[in-house]
Amino acid sequence: MTKAKRAKQPKAPKPRLPRGLQDIDSKPFTQQINMVSQLASLCEAHGFCALDTPALEYADVLGKFLPDAERPNEGVFALLDDDEQWLSLRYDLTAPLARYVAAHYDQLPKPFRRYQWGWVWRNEKPGLGRFRQFMQFDVDTVGASGAQADVEMCMLAADFMEALGIARGDYLLRVNNRKILDGILLSLGLDPDDAAYEMRRLTILRAMDKLDRLGMDAIRLLLGAGRKDESGDFTEGAGLGAAAIDKIVDFLQTDDKDRQAVLNRLGTHAQDKGKGAELVKIGLHELALMDELLTQLGYGAERVLFDPSIVRGLDYYTGPVFEMSLNMSSAKSQTGDAARVGAIGGGGRYDGLVARFKGVAIPATGISIGINRLMAAREAMGAMTEAEQEAGKARLVVVLVMDKTRLGDMLALVQQLRKAGIQAELYMGDGGMKAQLRYADIKGAALALIEGEDELAKGVITIKDLALGRQKAAEIADNAEWRASQHAQQQVKKEALIAMIQQKLQIN
Repeated sequence: MTKAKRAKQPKAPKPRLPRGLQDIDSKPFTQQINMVSQLASLCEAHGFCALDTPALEYADVLGKFLPDAERPNEGVFALLDDDEQWLSLRYDLTAPLARYVAAHYDQLPKPFRRYQWGWVWRNEKPGLGRFRQFMQFDVDTVGASGAQADVEMCMLAADFMEALGIARGDYLLRVNNRKILDGILLSLGLDPDDAAYEMRRLTILRAMDKLDRLGMDAIRLLLGAGRKDESGDFTEGAGLGAAAIDKIVDFLQTDDKDRQAVLNRLGTHAQDKGKGAELVKIGLHELALMDELLTQLGYGAERVLFDPSIVRGLDYYTGPVFEMSLNMSSAKSQTGDAARVGAIGGGGRYDGLVARFKGVAIPATGISIGINRLMAAREAMGAMTEAEQEAGKARLVVVLVMDKTRLGDMLALVQQLRKAGIQAELYMGDGGMKAQLRYADIKGAALALIEGEDELAKGVITIKDLALGRQKAAEIADNAEWRASQHAQQQVKKEALIAMIQQKLQIN
């Protein structure tokens, strides 16, 4: 072949995965679906109804609420439609809910209570455990202004964790109130009438929101001149002076393990004579109402705790905000180090989001759980439920093809197995027996069924126990011992096949 001909051949693309995205194999994906099903059942028991909204929304519908505002595209993945309008992949499930409620408000029950799960996308800098596409599970009540709606979200979040096998004491929902935070900012002398107020406010709140991930020293830098991270990227700070930074740091630091103690400590900020004290009082009153209901219903501070360091990065929150964290001290990562995971869920009250469309305030509150992050954390903690563990068990039966003239008989056998409640498939490839067994083994099948000439003449079927074979292979020391063993293969009469398989797979 000449150089000219070689040059004309197109270059083969590399099978590369985009940065910040992941492929999810069968076992973890099945486990995720099982987990979502459990959460959905809890929501149904509380009277919430299911809803699904599209992955794409008009960019102005989603609004600019993301915490990664320093990126030129505001942290979303967007495209220009053929009608010259910008579409964006949804970055959460709450903004689309607000659009849906506004569009169907007259027909919906009020309050409107829905749950939803689905993929969301954020054009943010990826990192350990931080992906650009991830699954969320949301629960929201739109049209209820009382503290009981916020309390129900806290209760649901705690109940979710325990239903998924996370013991009490290994999870904690921490709660704060955006009104208190805004009151503190006003006390620093920030002027809401200043054109730069809103951007500066968001910069401060987003810096505070990174406390768990970056630590207090980094927060001081972000509240001041700015911070350069390990990669060399520089994030511009809020430009506060030393006295203002000290006040915020003092506000954030707490080791109180009692909700009333937190309220008492925060109450000192409501005694100031300056701007913001009244807003702090309102926020404290809302938290006090929540505390009263939570206490009456048996949700103590070991499950739901007030914490002034909880901010939540999204800009649309207007009142109580929630964040769920897990105690990972006993968990281990695949490398053997103590596993690390950030918040696995959060939410809060967003009374102004639907008002963007309706022009009138419509109260709303909700909470969101990160399915991918929660799954990884639970696996590290050993908190997988029985149903999810079953998803990883070898249950598949693969019927091998020894004679292609008998495909109809083999398909009939597969159909018979399925009718008996057995997961079964016929090998569809062109390989010989060795390739077929390798296929079944790679798939993690429990059993392979063989009906060759010898079996057909005897009226039997050979059952090859692949799961047992994998177990024994790890125990056998040499080839001689392997050849001498009859550990993973037996022949059974056709009429006894179903009962034998059900026994091996422990199917009732």
